[in-house]
Amino acid sequence: MKKALFRLSLLMMAILLPAALTAKKRQPKVKTDREYWCEQAYCMAQPVLENMAKGELQKNMKTEFSPSFDNRNRKVVYMETFGRLMAGVAPWLALPDDETTEGRQRKQLREWALASFRNAVDPQSPDYLCWGVSGQNLVDAAFLVEAFIRAYDALWMPLDEVTKKRYIEEFKKLRSIEPPYTNWLLFSSTIESFIAKAAGLKEYDDYRVMTTIRKVEEWYVGDGWYSDGPVFAFDYYSNYVFHSMYLETLKNMVDAKANTRFDYQKYYDRALKRAQKMAIILERFISPEGTFPVVGRSITYRMAALQPLALMAWYQTLPEELSNGQVRAALTQVMHRMYDQQENYNDAGFLTIGFCGHQPETADWYTNNGSLYLTSLSLMPLGLPADHDFWTCPAEEWTQVKAWNGKPFPKDHRWADDIQTKDKW
Repeated sequence: MKKALFRLSLLMMAILLPAALTAKKRQPKVKTDREYWCEQAYCMAQPVLENMAKGELQKNMKTEFSPSFDNRNRKVVYMETFGRLMAGVAPWLALPDDETTEGRQRKQLREWALASFRNAVDPQSPDYLCWGVSGQNLVDAAFLVEAFIRAYDALWMPLDEVTKKRYIEEFKKLRSIEPPYTNWLLFSSTIESFIAKAAGLKEYDDYRVMTTIRKVEEWYVGDGWYSDGPVFAFDYYSNYVFHSMYLETLKNMVDAKANTRFDYQKYYDRALKRAQKMAIILERFISPEGTFPVVGRSITYRMAALQPLALMAWYQTLPEELSNGQVRAALTQVMHRMYDQQENYNDAGFLTIGFCGHQPETADWYTNNGSLYLTSLSLMPLGLPADHDFWTCPAEEWTQVKAWNGKPFPKDHRWADDIQTKDKW
């Protein structure tokens, strides 16, 4: 009897052991945070750039418009899609090539992007963008310019001289668009400051830059927040536009060596500290579950609300209150919460209108699904190489995780400006 049982146990082991080993082999590999971010970036960018590189974006994109969309030319959707996507993925595409899976995907996207940039200003291309048909063009030309600013050597310099000349001409034509007395002033200043850097100081409109700087300074209300025009609104426009485009306007003027009444470097240093304070606030907005407050208009821009946090990480200028490990962990948790299960893409692979899934009722009167590609702005830390501390350091608990689990966490205090500016003459 004992021998029979022994033989039976051997037989069971012979059957079960290979099955156990096979099951172990089948366990899915756990993605690193960077692999997960790259997956999100490629998923977002590939349908746009592959189509536009072939001149087929306007043919194949499955578009969606707000139920209350106004009477502007609906072709603005394509400039919004391309410009806003590129503003976010440009830092990643600027990294050098390598033979990793990520590196091959990145190289492919960059090649598609450069072809798309050429098509965007080629009147013979089916994907020539609708330059100058709507005031909206000023907005999305500025986001397109941000891509050139953020990857100047990788996306602007390789373009042929004809294409570069076409861009400068299209940018200058946008001067005919009168911006509202809001964050729109920064769209003009971002474009004009880029012209100064890329085409020379004789080519840009100095008044549009200087007036914007004076107004933005007047509209700063403290502790990292800007008023969107003369009246403050509690929304994310400080994050969608103000911090990034103000810093980029000032940096372009420094790079162009502009000699005006402003000490652009001193203005930049002060604006950077304000962006750092906003990064602290945004990190504290992220709940232990990876959610953040849904407030204000344009909430369909999704993770663009967290742009200053991503921007400071990419600039490697996070304030001492924030570590790379806690910022990466917090942003990754938000991505998982937002993208893993909800219906954020349509069956053609393009973003749908909504905040966390398909929620058409969240749209504003100016929203189309091209608008939503501003969410790519949260991906800017991908511009840091894979061996950077941001990616290799251990994940850490962020502020709300500590606070809601009875652990010590740092207090928050008001930040006051400590840099004073005055006209040089």
